[in-house]
Amino acid sequence: MNEANANPPAAGETIEILRIMDMIPHRYPFLLIDRVVEAVRDVSAVGIKNVTMGEPFFQGHFPGRPIMPGVLIVEAMAQTAGILVVHTLGPESEGKLVYFMTIDEARFRRPVTPGDQLRIHVAKERSRGNVWKFVGEAKVDGVRVAEATFSAMIVDR
Repeated sequence: MNEANANPPAAGETIEILRIMDMIPHRYPFLLIDRVVEAVRDVSAVGIKNVTMGEPFFQGHFPGRPIMPGVLIVEAMAQTAGILVVHTLGPESEGKLVYFMTIDEARFRRPVTPGDQLRIHVAKERSRGNVWKFVGEAKVDGVRVAEATFSAMIVDR
């Protein structure tokens, strides 16, 4: 057996909304992930956010030209990262809070509007104790709409 076949890449797991709600404390209207379609422990996760006209932030951002706020796209990245952390650490970490420590190199490349489906890709860069650093990007139809590097601290409630 050659080295390439000795350690095949881990297959990602799917995490449905009810399980997500067990894992992180966010709730409507601030739960911004509908499903995780690929979670690889200690490596990466891909979250899905189906953006609908019924989102409460569209009432004021902006009437007549609804655009998802960039800060909420970064929050969706953070929630996806939080799910990756809990998926990695196991059930004893469920319900813990994840606090932003830094958000760097955030870029917003095109508006996200009702009808879009965000695919939020986050990858762990490193972790030390309860501090984790991630790189994230959000795509719509395969086109990057936002990206950021961020770190977070995981704490008890």
